[in-house]
Amino acid sequence: MKSSQTNRQWFLAGRILFIALGICGIAQNHARGGQSAAPQSGAHCDTGVSRHSLHAASLVETSASLASAKADSQSSPDGMVWIPSGRFWMGTNRMEDAQPVHEVKVKGFWMDRTDVTNEDFAQFVKVTGYVTIAERPLDPKEFPNLEPDELAAGSVVFTPPANPISLNDPLAWWRFVRGANWRHPDGPNSDLRGKEHYPVVHIAWPDATAYAKWAGKRLPTEAEWEFAARGGLDRQNYVWGNELHPNGKWKANTFQGHFPDHNTAEDGYAGIASVASFEPNGYGLYDMSGNVWQWVSDWYRPDYYAQISRDGSPAVDPEGPRDSFDPQELGVRKRVQKGGSYLCTDQYCERYMPGARGKGDPETATNHLGFRCVRAQ
Repeated sequence: MKSSQTNRQWFLAGRILFIALGICGIAQNHARGGQSAAPQSGAHCDTGVSRHSLHAASLVETSASLASAKADSQSSPDGMVWIPSGRFWMGTNRMEDAQPVHEVKVKGFWMDRTDVTNEDFAQFVKVTGYVTIAERPLDPKEFPNLEPDELAAGSVVFTPPANPISLNDPLAWWRFVRGANWRHPDGPNSDLRGKEHYPVVHIAWPDATAYAKWAGKRLPTEAEWEFAARGGLDRQNYVWGNELHPNGKWKANTFQGHFPDHNTAEDGYAGIASVASFEPNGYGLYDMSGNVWQWVSDWYRPDYYAQISRDGSPAVDPEGPRDSFDPQELGVRKRVQKGGSYLCTDQYCERYMPGARGKGDPETATNHLGFRCVRAQ
């Protein structure tokens, strides 16, 4: 019995160790104000969370049977804006995995004006009966080392510490919370009252694609997303230009104060904001920077930009690599995430820039991760 308990403790400890590699701690862009985290190029701050990185926090994709309700693909794209075809320079020199900056051509497409909201997602669930991955218990066949009471459904929630801490230990501000899901974003005692127009969160990649299919849409490619986010401002650091907060004005919902323990909410929000709380970009899209991360369709590889730019000619409607590779969590396939979240800060992470890239296990959800959809002409 003692040997069995010891093996189990090592198993759980191993899961915890993977958290430190998979969440924010692997990826500090900056460390200021006496916080002891060494800056690293190519860091991923608050993305990269993986079901393989959590003990009872692991999530598993199971088959979901959707009702046959589908939106008419020829219907008027309410709530969408037209993104014209064009060329732009994709990536940023400020992140290693977003280099080299390279020229890309994209065709025109429709894109959701805002992130998918709680109200939108609730309608989808009402019609189809869909159950998100965060609402499903773990499969004991995939996790044979967990006890039955550790297979409960849940999701990953940002939980700020009470005092300043080293940025080397992300376990101090991330928790797996049983009962956390899109209906209960902060845990089982929370709900969506008054949050109908907030972006839906705790959405895994298969959840997002299921919604998109039902709506007669799809997830954008990484290239489409970045082109749309720039709103016609090519080679700029941010969605609105080159200054983070021009004339002292915050242009997106990000983290101010001392990360992760104290958000001063200088931008007006200490947590997630309702959609369209800030000015739109040049194409009329809201929240393409900060607030919540957004899934795109591409697999993640840190060397992908180098692959598609080798011949020097513009890439035309690139759809991403055929496989995934993340050197920071070997063997775990990742999808690209874009836009950053309300937790992004220049003290720790600057991935609210349109050229930056996030990554995540497709089957893992968090309370700062959502999506929006696109539709072809």
